[in-house]
Amino acid sequence: MQDGFNDPLWRQVVSGAQMLFVAFGALVLMPLITGLDPNVALFTAGIGTLLFQLVTGRQVPVFLASSFAFITPIILAKGQFGLAETMGGVMAAGFVYTFMGLMVKIKGTGFIDRMLPPVVIGPVIISIGLAMAPIAANMAMGKAGDGSVLLPYKTAMLISMPALLTTLIVAVFGKGIFRLVPIIAGVLVGFALSFAFGVVDTAKIAAAPWLELPNFTAPAFNWQAILFIVPVALAPAIEHIGGVIAVGSVTGRDYLKKPGLHRTLLGDGLATTAAGLFGGPPNTTYAEVTGAVMLTKNYNPKIMTWAAIFAITLAFIGKFGALLQSIPVPVMGGILCLLFGSIAAVGMNTMIRHKVDLAEARNLVIVSVTLVFGIGGVLVGSGDGPDDWGLKGIALCAVVAIALNLILPGNDSWKHKKLDDQVS
Repeated sequence: MQDGFNDPLWRQVVSGAQMLFVAFGALVLMPLITGLDPNVALFTAGIGTLLFQLVTGRQVPVFLASSFAFITPIILAKGQFGLAETMGGVMAAGFVYTFMGLMVKIKGTGFIDRMLPPVVIGPVIISIGLAMAPIAANMAMGKAGDGSVLLPYKTAMLISMPALLTTLIVAVFGKGIFRLVPIIAGVLVGFALSFAFGVVDTAKIAAAPWLELPNFTAPAFNWQAILFIVPVALAPAIEHIGGVIAVGSVTGRDYLKKPGLHRTLLGDGLATTAAGLFGGPPNTTYAEVTGAVMLTKNYNPKIMTWAAIFAITLAFIGKFGALLQSIPVPVMGGILCLLFGSIAAVGMNTMIRHKVDLAEARNLVIVSVTLVFGIGGVLVGSGDGPDDWGLKGIALCAVVAIALNLILPGNDSWKHKKLDDQVS
């Protein structure tokens, strides 16, 4: 079987570049949305992937990069606490994965099944997608996230809608490797139209140096910021488990047993903690790269090492970062109309696939309260003054969903389900 393990070095290098190309669109889009440095995100994606490989003995062919689940809390936390404090929260979120890996090692996968069944994860993921829907719509119409006008409405729509349409067409009708890069296709079309309308600031690109140290940000630790971000890590933890199982089904190997779920969770946790240390977004396994692994039938984890090396190298090219940061808001807004909706759809599919019965009062209560708390802006705590703080948004709905699941009677159904059935 041709699985890439006996490929010559040059072919491994080319395959690594291809994997980064597949991951690239989502990798840089997340920091651009949240106001983080895309070059730092490239650096931390590369470092995170290498750390994951170190912990897992380079056995799992996955690439780790920016997690979309953290978009909402990072945007809100930056505004409320500052970038350094937000990065402290990101580091703490990485420790959540580490703790979960330790619990899996001690108690087995039943710990995950009991705490995070589909009735909990489904509505939390839906909330993550829909909570950002107004921001995506504003960006598509040429507005900032707070509604202030950045570009004329007609110009913005003539940029954002073709970018969205291109993304849709490539995602649905694309063939081969091109089907895996709809975000890049949408960005290229939107960027080209932005140049045509004269809304790209080329002066910053010209002024940027070719080689430049990424704009690293040291973390600062604030318990309020930590408690604001940490609960969000629970949903990506399930995403991680699903990703590991998915790539295992592609390669025909059981990575939950070897190297073990506790090791993959630890690797992901260290990757996210390292990202917070340098000022980058939290990391997660990328489904796009798993799709590329399936398509190319190259199962050699060494290609992810090369992908990581390429990502780190690109991080130090100053003009490249300036080019990325010059992408106008409508380009990202158009694509986000699809991406945020897709996140919500994943949450709905989680409940449908596992036949969560909303006719049961218990399930209905959990889903209903979680959605309203997550999307409606409910605040639990004090928000009257600049130093006041309370749980709200995704962090609040994640805590509430878990608490309701553990408190309400009937939470032992997890005993009758296998982990791979829950996240497959």
